[in-house]
Amino acid sequence: MPLLIKNGRIITATDDYHADIYCQDECITQVEASIDASTLPKDTEVIDASGKYVFPGFIDPHVHIHLPFMGSNAIDDHESASKAALAGGTTTLIEMICPGPNDEPMTAFHEWNNMAAQLSAVDYTFHMAVVRFDELARQQLTQIVNEHGIASFKVFLAYKGALNLNDADLFDLLAMAKDLGVITTAHCENADAIDAMQSKLLAQGKTGPEWHEPSRPVCIEAEGVNHLAAFAELTGAHVYAVHTSCAAAVQAAVAAQLRGVNIWVEAVAPHLTLDETYAQKPSFDGAKYVMSPPLREKSNQQTLWGALNSGVISTIGTDHAPFNFIGQKDMGKDAFTKIPNGIPSVQERIDLIHTFGVLTSKISLNTMVKACSTKAAQLFGLYPRKGAIRVGADADLVVYDPKHKHTPGVDTSYSRVDYNAFDDFELTGRASIVTVRGQIQARDGEFVGTVGRGKLLKREPNHY
Repeated sequence: MPLLIKNGRIITATDDYHADIYCQDECITQVEASIDASTLPKDTEVIDASGKYVFPGFIDPHVHIHLPFMGSNAIDDHESASKAALAGGTTTLIEMICPGPNDEPMTAFHEWNNMAAQLSAVDYTFHMAVVRFDELARQQLTQIVNEHGIASFKVFLAYKGALNLNDADLFDLLAMAKDLGVITTAHCENADAIDAMQSKLLAQGKTGPEWHEPSRPVCIEAEGVNHLAAFAELTGAHVYAVHTSCAAAVQAAVAAQLRGVNIWVEAVAPHLTLDETYAQKPSFDGAKYVMSPPLREKSNQQTLWGALNSGVISTIGTDHAPFNFIGQKDMGKDAFTKIPNGIPSVQERIDLIHTFGVLTSKISLNTMVKACSTKAAQLFGLYPRKGAIRVGADADLVVYDPKHKHTPGVDTSYSRVDYNAFDDFELTGRASIVTVRGQIQARDGEFVGTVGRGKLLKREPNHY
């Protein structure tokens, strides 16, 4: 069905103006100051966006949906996670495929993709995690890029013995990524240092969730960024530091950027809005707030917001990793190292950034769109199909009510997690209408669309 959005204030990464948008055959076909609905097909649905913003569909560049952890698995599936994304205004997800060290990359790709293809209500693509780099893996990774359009890798400089690569493999992978034109995203810490710190703390009887942050302090994250940048400098590869949590890590990235390293930086909603005191809550409630890198001392947020405002930080994701508090997080009752990592936020991200970023004048509306949509599309080979409001782009649009006030909670979330990390926050702003390729998939925080409508987005490598 054709769709006309009238009287909205269009906000993109660079522009701010009033216009009407007409969508047909899944694409934006007209953007004009005024479009007369009487000249359009009779079955055109007309949305009055008076008093509201119209954004390009938001892109979350960092989510975990199907995520194995210590014999358990993240509690969301692609239906619940994509419904949560849509309720919050996100129309494209980039999920991390995280195989085990003995798994074949191609098998893992098909496992993740088959799950998403059946259930996703948003368009999606993947970062392919590389946790082994033998000849078979090299061949299959190349095939995944060339045949399936997965134009980004993921590496872990953490999780010793499970996900981390050694330096020889890291160097060879980045060299291959450079040749393929693939950008490599990276979890920047230091697996050996964390392992040593965790062993020391546990031996001292320091087992609660409040010790998670001291086991992987800011210096370890900054060292990880330095390490990644050095290898990118040696190989010429393009790299992207995910979920950067602290001033020291941002400063390490800036130092690398200033010497010409092709490194981009991501922040995530939890680090921008929560601090270490949440993980220090008594009675094991702090486990709800365990993620890696950890929540930091609050002063780091000033640096993160400032770096977003200046463009040093390019994107805002979530690192959505949904594990229940009862039955999953409580596996770590006797040792914080066994707490599944993750603070789910795929539904709350945009409203958090609007409330605590835009409305406090830390960033502009244009910066919010750039960081939450357009820059991810550009970096990961989706632009201008995604992340833009222009003729020919996919009709992924968000009509946003900037004045709606609400409090997140388990009862209003489509995620299947049994807690909400932001249930003491009052948020201002909510997506009123959310479309995926011209079809309305959510209204006023409620999913109204089609499960399984999402498509795998094949991407061309663009980081040679």
